[in-house]
Amino acid sequence: MAEHKILIVDDDNRNIFALSAVLKSKGFQCVSAIGGEEGLDLLKKEKGIAVVLMDMMMPGMDGYQAMAHMSRHPELKDIPVIAVTAQAMLGDRERCLNAGAVGYVSKPINVDELTDLLKLYI
Repeated sequence: MAEHKILIVDDDNRNIFALSAVLKSKGFQCVSAIGGEEGLDLLKKEKGIAVVLMDMMMPGMDGYQAMAHMSRHPELKDIPVIAVTAQAMLGDRERCLNAGAVGYVSKPINVDELTDLLKLYI
């Protein structure tokens, strides 16, 4: 699994730290970005990113905007995005999937659920 990287995009360093630690302990390699714009820049520069864990609610470019940008970019449009959000209201899952996410996990994250979802793409 280490040959395929996971990009974690979240505006909260504590979330990145916790998620990276858990995923690394399960054998995944992680890189991170603090916002949508930084995430897109990293996707364009970094090779081998297999899946993106995208926080949906961030200042500046949010996850919805970042996914829309990815869908228009030939080199990024086929990278799967899993929406990671604290928003777990009725309809949020559908909104994320309709925006282009291949999966959805709500915070606090169920690590087993996330790991099972990641294994579909890595």
